[in-house]
Amino acid sequence: MPHRDYTTYKKFNPVGGGIRRVYEPIEVDFTPLISEGIRELGLDRSEPWQINVHQNRTCADGGRPGPLTPEGVHHDGHEFVMIAILNKVNVAGGTTRLWKPGADAPFWSGTLEAGQAVLLDDRGLAHDVTDVLSADGGPGHRDIVIIAFSRWAEKWYGDEHDAAALEEQEA
Repeated sequence: MPHRDYTTYKKFNPVGGGIRRVYEPIEVDFTPLISEGIRELGLDRSEPWQINVHQNRTCADGGRPGPLTPEGVHHDGHEFVMIAILNKVNVAGGTTRLWKPGADAPFWSGTLEAGQAVLLDDRGLAHDVTDVLSADGGPGHRDIVIIAFSRWAEKWYGDEHDAAALEEQEA
């Protein structure tokens, strides 16, 4: 499918929802990683799925941390989500935390390294990530790819979806 801007609803992301997020087109073939996610999740291949892929680099420098989830504990709104760490350079922090509904504390937390990923049922679990910090006071960054899996019938794609997400009023 053609490259498109990413839109989501404010009900899922009060910071990044309701706006058009523009990402550069991806020039890397993530098919092997996507295939691994499909296999591990056991997706029903008898029906069509939409798979959203976007990359993100979070930078930190000295006393300036890199916030990874300014929206806090959240759901992305998709059925399943994979967060894969591609690279980490001179950073600390960035602890991924998974939360059960209504919990006061995460049931799992871990700092993923390059080449590791977390797959989650986005409807059953919420997630967040602590800020990335410079490991030695100098510049650093953490690169990830987020792969979201939604049944095609849920229509997370196209002009109609984008218009609805951009027009959504905060509850």
